[in-house]
Amino acid sequence: MKIAIIGAGHMGAWLVEEFNQKNTVGVYDKDQENMKYLFNAKRFKDMSDLEDFDPELLINAVDLSHTVDAFKDAVQYISDDCIISDIASVKGGLEEYYEEVDNPFVSTHPMFGPTFANVRDLSNENAIIIEESDPAGKKIFRELYEGLHLNIYEYSFEEHDKKTGYSLGIPFSASLVFAACMEETEAPGTTFRKHMEIARGLLSEDDYLLSEILFNPEVLPQIEKINSQLSYLTHIIKSRDYETMSDFLNRLRDNIQIPGGNDKDEE
Repeated sequence: MKIAIIGAGHMGAWLVEEFNQKNTVGVYDKDQENMKYLFNAKRFKDMSDLEDFDPELLINAVDLSHTVDAFKDAVQYISDDCIISDIASVKGGLEEYYEEVDNPFVSTHPMFGPTFANVRDLSNENAIIIEESDPAGKKIFRELYEGLHLNIYEYSFEEHDKKTGYSLGIPFSASLVFAACMEETEAPGTTFRKHMEIARGLLSEDDYLLSEILFNPEVLPQIEKINSQLSYLTHIIKSRDYETMSDFLNRLRDNIQIPGGNDKDEE
C-alpha cells in the first residue's frame, strides 16, 4: 500500500517507521530537517509531490492548529478515493471538515507519545478509532494497533472528546500542578517519587501535544471540578475536622472503588 504522511514530528516519524515495514511510505514536512533521518521513506520536497506519488492513504500528523489547513493543501494533489486520516488528540472541527470533502476518512487517536511511551512494548497503551470512519480505513489502523498490542476503543467524534477530556485532562492537570509546586526535585517518600516519575514523563512530551489535550473544551469543566475539590479539602484542613476528613476520604474510596482504609497504615 502507498501511504503518505504529512508532518514528521514525533508521531509522524513514528508512523513512518511503523508503516514502512510493509508499505511504500512517503513523507512531507515543511521543515525539511525533520525528515533527514527517515531513510526508509520517500521524502517529498513539496506538497505537490503527492500527485506523482498517488497515495492510497494520506495521514495528517501535523499539530492540531494546522490539521485542517494541511488537509486543504494536500487534497488537491490526491485522488478522490484516497483515504485521508488524522491522529489528532482533539477531534472538534474535524467531523465538519470530513463532511465537506469527497474522500473517505479514518480518524484515530494513539493515546501515547513516543517520547514517553516504551515503543518496544505498547501493551499497556491505548488507541481510539472513531466510529464514523470508513470501514477500510478502520481496518488499516485496527491491524496496525492490534499488531502493536494496543488496547483499542471505538467512540464517536463527540464521545472521543468527552472521554479524553476526562481521562487525560484530570491526570494531566494534576501532574502539572504537582510540578508547579516543586521547590526541590528530591524528597523522601514512595508516593512522592511515583508522582515525580509521572510528572517528568508527562513534561517530556511535546508542548503542542500537551497544549492540544489541555485546550480540549471538555477539559475546562474537569479543571473546575479539581479547583472545587481543592477548595473543599483546604477548608477541611484549615478546620482540622477529623470526622469530615474521614467522610471525605471514604467518599474518595467509593469513587475509585477501594474498601475503607481506616485500618491501613499510611505512608
